[in-house]
Amino acid sequence: MLTLFHHPMLASCRFVRLAFGEYGEELALIEEKPWNRRKEFLALNAAGTLPVLLAEGDVPIVGAQVIGEYVDETRGVLKRERRLFAEDPMQRAEIRRLVDWFLTKMESEVTRHMVRERVLKPIMPSDLGGGSPDSSAIRAARANIRQHLKYINWMAGTRHWLAGARISYADLAAASAISVLDYLGEIDWREHGAAREWYVRVKSRPSFRPLLNDRVRGLSPVSHYADLDF
Repeated sequence: MLTLFHHPMLASCRFVRLAFGEYGEELALIEEKPWNRRKEFLALNAAGTLPVLLAEGDVPIVGAQVIGEYVDETRGVLKRERRLFAEDPMQRAEIRRLVDWFLTKMESEVTRHMVRERVLKPIMPSDLGGGSPDSSAIRAARANIRQHLKYINWMAGTRHWLAGARISYADLAAASAISVLDYLGEIDWREHGAAREWYVRVKSRPSFRPLLNDRVRGLSPVSHYADLDF
């Protein structure tokens, strides 16, 4: 069994867990607090960032998108009927574009700020950046959520899955970010019916069940978080 150093409320880590789950493979999970900068963890990844996968031979693979490519090359190509990348190079380019959109652009505009302010700062030591949430950062992130939801709603209303006819890494990346925000009760689904229907489909997949069981000490999820139909 491979080992993933992760944090349950980071979208990038959830993306990796979903990818392995889609291929029916379990991971040994080690929850890492990156602000502690443990010597043993820095030996695996000098940047001190998550996620980090200990692959075959305990070789560390760093970063969600890099791990995603590794999973495709070692699992996806062997299970083409369930492959999370498309065979066509232009469709693969679209999947990569959307993965980058949700794990980089949405992360920098929304998810990272929400997680840092609402989840991490309250439990981080003050000398390592902990403290009271920054309300201005939360307001800015909340304003940006609406634009990303509109984009997901448009794609979900015009395509069967976000990048085409089949579920792909694009859906996993989007659902990873959305699931974190949904846990925090930051999403108003009432005006985004197509996005909601898409999320229900992703949320109902077996690979998603472990995420629905995630809990953060001292921070309970919104009441509908684990409901498959909400």
